[in-house]
Amino acid sequence: MELSDPMADALPPCVIDGAAVLPIDHVLLHGEPARPALDGRSGLQSFGELELTLGRLAGWLAGFGLEKGARVASWIAKGPVAALMPLAAPRAGLVHVPINPLLKHAQVAHILADSGAALLIGTASRLATLAPEDMPEACEVHREDDAAAAMSGGTALPPSNASPDDLAAILYTSGSTGRPKGVMLSHANLWLGAVSVAGYLGMTAQDRTLCVLPFSFDYGQNQLFSTWVAGGCVYPLDYLTPRDVLKSVDRRDITTLAGVPPLWVQLAELDWPEEVASKLKRLTNSGGALTRPLVAKLRSLFPQAELYPMYGLTEAFRSTYLPPALVESHPDSMGSAIPHAEILVVRPDGSLADDDETGELVHCGPLVAHGYWRDAARTAERFKPAPPASRYGGTAVWSGDTVRRDAQGLLYFVSRDDAMIKSAGNRISPTEIEEAAVAVAGVAEAVALGVKDDRLGQAVLLLLRGSSAELKAEVEARLKAELPNFMQPREIVMLTEFPRNPNGKTDRVALARDYAA
Repeated sequence: MELSDPMADALPPCVIDGAAVLPIDHVLLHGEPARPALDGRSGLQSFGELELTLGRLAGWLAGFGLEKGARVASWIAKGPVAALMPLAAPRAGLVHVPINPLLKHAQVAHILADSGAALLIGTASRLATLAPEDMPEACEVHREDDAAAAMSGGTALPPSNASPDDLAAILYTSGSTGRPKGVMLSHANLWLGAVSVAGYLGMTAQDRTLCVLPFSFDYGQNQLFSTWVAGGCVYPLDYLTPRDVLKSVDRRDITTLAGVPPLWVQLAELDWPEEVASKLKRLTNSGGALTRPLVAKLRSLFPQAELYPMYGLTEAFRSTYLPPALVESHPDSMGSAIPHAEILVVRPDGSLADDDETGELVHCGPLVAHGYWRDAARTAERFKPAPPASRYGGTAVWSGDTVRRDAQGLLYFVSRDDAMIKSAGNRISPTEIEEAAVAVAGVAEAVALGVKDDRLGQAVLLLLRGSSAELKAEVEARLKAELPNFMQPREIVMLTEFPRNPNGKTDRVALARDYAA
């Protein structure tokens, strides 16, 4: 995909993997100044207007006098501020830390403390839920309204001259154990991700993307960047009901919609008028595999839309996609590597697996993130030297996922090796749920497992060891107060004993076999 930038001549040339790479805050310069770039409840802004607004927001952030690389967190709903913060913070030489609006104070407190955030921008209602002890001592707090006001006037910062390797964002993602960890993403990671996706999706300046996914997710954030790098327009939507999506597609003439399997299940249950369904030209899916019946339903409902099943890792953004022409003949496939990614199937000894032999998926190339923020131990577990066969070398992401590759080079998912629960597109750490449960007096132990659910992909099953008859209700109340809705267990089961392994630890494998099969 050939892309040019008006500011390119002012920057030292930088070519990575054969592609010109610019600071991510240059992305709005790819659109024609008069063409629409952002549409929504706050009104329509052209690329020229939005670039000026971005510069003002960056100028406001720079006015706090923070040192280069300081972390700026945002905890806000979708809107102009949320859409521009991923660009404004790096333009000001800062690192953006977006926080999922669905999270509650305990998770937010962890992210603020772990990232060492020097500034938090949040909606007033969310900020009111934070206690003084939830805030890092040196973190300054401002309301979203302050940021919105700053975007209407003041000095505008010009596009930055950041290095491709400079950090631009830290995105927090749950691990199978422990609290969420921050994935460090550079300008090059974000830029090449945008160019890659815009290229293989064939996006143009005529596209309008409905942004349903949260901007705190890499998949959700890329909705913005890939559309803008192609010169198209985005419409952020705070998702309420499936019918809100249908209405927005109709009213805004949406061409592109990204989703996760549970969203597609809900949308497929609606009665889509033919004239509305025909507006969609492109559907993309990640965050879990689409079932064969769902693929068939989507192709029936949206015959004019191309369907792109995709597989990704926050640690490497996106790894594979299946071209629409192969969806009908290979509906179970993850596809093959996206541009700027090298995907290898590797045996335990590091050698390449043969066709149809299972192995670990290893992602190599310039989309690989810079590791986990301030977590050398977990970085060393996931970010390792690339296999000898890699044409890129350097550091690769060893996914922990078992896949196989067929003779055509198409990949197929086999299993996930960790204990992660993936529900409605959310990656849920069992440990977070377990820690909240054992905080209730009388709970001796807790184990959270993922169980199959036709709508969610997986639902949460919580096993508790305790004897009090009232304990279950107390835990339910605690979890509702402390955890977001997508982490709530579908079922809580009380046990008098947990099985043990030879080391005396709780045997999670036995529990999963007995209760989650």
